[in-house]
Amino acid sequence: MKAMILAAGRGERMRPLTDACPKPLLAAGGKPLVVWQIEALRAAGITDIVINTAWLGQRLVAALGDGGALGVRIAWSHETEALETGGGITTALPLLGDAPFIAVSGDVYAEYDYAALVARAPALIGAARDVHLVLVPNPDFHPDGDFALAAGAVDVAAAPDGRSGAAAHAAPATSAAALARRTPGQPAFTYGNIGLYHPRLFAGCAPHVRFKLLDLYLKAIDAGRAGAELFTGRWHNLGTPAQLAALDAELRAAAVRASAPAPATGASAPPGATSSAPPRAA
Repeated sequence: MKAMILAAGRGERMRPLTDACPKPLLAAGGKPLVVWQIEALRAAGITDIVINTAWLGQRLVAALGDGGALGVRIAWSHETEALETGGGITTALPLLGDAPFIAVSGDVYAEYDYAALVARAPALIGAARDVHLVLVPNPDFHPDGDFALAAGAVDVAAAPDGRSGAAAHAAPATSAAALARRTPGQPAFTYGNIGLYHPRLFAGCAPHVRFKLLDLYLKAIDAGRAGAELFTGRWHNLGTPAQLAALDAELRAAAVRASAPAPATGASAPPGATSSAPPRAA
């Protein structure tokens, strides 16, 4: 199975950090964001990875090369200008092949086990669904969410203003169709920028054309061909320097706790002390 890491964006909100460094190479916990993703994919047995580039792409290639140092094989999809998520994947399809594949944003840190998507992949072949999305609880910066989830099926969630957090950003015709399907009152969750895709989702899409995946999601939802799951573990969508700094501090603190010597056998803990297992790295 193959995976794609979306790494072509400019990272405007992350400036000035991204003026001289591609966003996926920014570090948290002493490691570039893209390396956390590569290691998590490799842990799930995924060693063939496609990465797209645009902004400062040569620096990504120089840092990661063919992936051999990280135990994977990297194929590069170069864009002269960023093609958004939909255009980036469509352009890279010749490198991804005909089987279901995983795609994840290069600016996400998640302790999600990608083996769960590997296990779901056979069900997409010849099945009634073309895409499976990983949703997360709504972060503070996106309180209304994107999608509703019921029995593994995903729907458009109604926002308080009567529209949808997702559909409000789609093309008008797509938005109207999706809004007609929404189920008012269902709890909404945020798309975690992690998904499993069958290449047929992109049928009819032209390469080297800029467009967002959201329009394809909403069409699949409207046709009843989209599934989803809710992931409640550690997840960070890193859009700003403050968010990156917060994750960096969190991961460094976890590393300190993990490296602390264990209490001597038979030693008693001081009054009021608690025990906390360190979080698993992605």
